[in-house]
Amino acid sequence: MARPAKKRRICRPPKFNCFTPIGKDIPEGVVVLEVDEYECLRLIDYEGLTQSECAEQMNLVRTSVTGIYARARQKIADSLVNGKELWIEGGSYEVCEGGLESCPSRKEHEKCSQCSKERTKLQ
Repeated sequence: MARPAKKRRICRPPKFNCFTPIGKDIPEGVVVLEVDEYECLRLIDYEGLTQSECAEQMNLVRTSVTGIYARARQKIADSLVNGKELWIEGGSYEVCEGGLESCPSRKEHEKCSQCSKERTKLQ
């Protein structure tokens, strides 16, 4: 029996979840990109993180990120080359609470867990 998939940590859900080719022809199908695959692409290709940095941010090991990244790129290529709609949905993920130093969602001010006093984020 395989062990259950670990939830992947994402900073925020995508702003847009559907992309459709425009043209004379009706799209030939649908490609579903899971939210964790989207996050992996965002972190590596858009934010410029390495696979190791991406793995740390997503709470995974680097080898898992390598597989997720490869699947995501194949799906994007399929959508572009074959004129298929691209939907971003599903997957096993949880939204980050902004607790990582590297997380862009991290709040400027935080409350101390011990005394509940507000403290300034360290740079």
